[in-house]
Amino acid sequence: MMQDRMEEIREQIVQAVRDVKRTNPMAGSITNTVTINLVANAQIAVGGSAAMVYLPDEAEFLSRAGGATYLNVGTIFPVYEESLPRAARALHEASKPWVLDPVAIGIGSLRTELLHQFKAQKPSIIRGNPSEILALAGLWGLEGGTKASNVRGVDSTDTVMAAKDAAVALARWTGGAVAASGETDLVTDGSVVALSYGGSHFMNRITGSGCALGGVMAVYAAVASPFIAALTGHAVFNLAASRAERRAEGPGSFQTFFLDELYNATAEEIANNPFELEEVGE
Repeated sequence: MMQDRMEEIREQIVQAVRDVKRTNPMAGSITNTVTINLVANAQIAVGGSAAMVYLPDEAEFLSRAGGATYLNVGTIFPVYEESLPRAARALHEASKPWVLDPVAIGIGSLRTELLHQFKAQKPSIIRGNPSEILALAGLWGLEGGTKASNVRGVDSTDTVMAAKDAAVALARWTGGAVAASGETDLVTDGSVVALSYGGSHFMNRITGSGCALGGVMAVYAAVASPFIAALTGHAVFNLAASRAERRAEGPGSFQTFFLDELYNATAEEIANNPFELEEVGE
């Protein structure tokens, strides 16, 4: 039964990759200003169209006009107090898919308040490191969460498996998917958990790999279910990173080769990147 489910997922990943390359969906972003270039380049490399904004009216417009949207709270400016809620409300009202990246949750009051507001808008995909996933579940009062954030700046101090229960609880609340990034990546829709393998140690040596992953998940969310979009994002990143590492001499060349590998990966190669699947108990 599980083997049949895995084969079905692989077929859906193939379809998602092909649909993106065929339709070039636009996934707008309000994202971390430190990493905006890599986010846009990664979205374009997999076949999507990128649009980066920060003004409230433009954020609202893109939320309604795009196929999906990526909201990242990594670098907060005062204008985001209006831009992010307006975008989230527009997405919720239009039933458009969106990805939330709760970067550095817990380090400031505006960031915390914005993330608390997003509970009602139920993001389609929540993507973060394990400490961020644990802290968001805690902020939203869900099972498995932590009352205090364990993030160290933007880095995690928790393991992926430590965030499993929190990820499941968040996915069940939103009705979408949650992805926790680590040495092995975890994706869940609240009923099953997928573990995605691959990647490279260089991913921790460049800024923006997680942000770019969230942006790419938004591209796939324009054509696929939240779970398939999140798992496809991890699969193409793990495949491209492992291939880029074999060619790179350091983090600078790795980033260049990584974008090349994102661009060149075929639908079948992405779908066959190793992953495991397990059911989640009630």
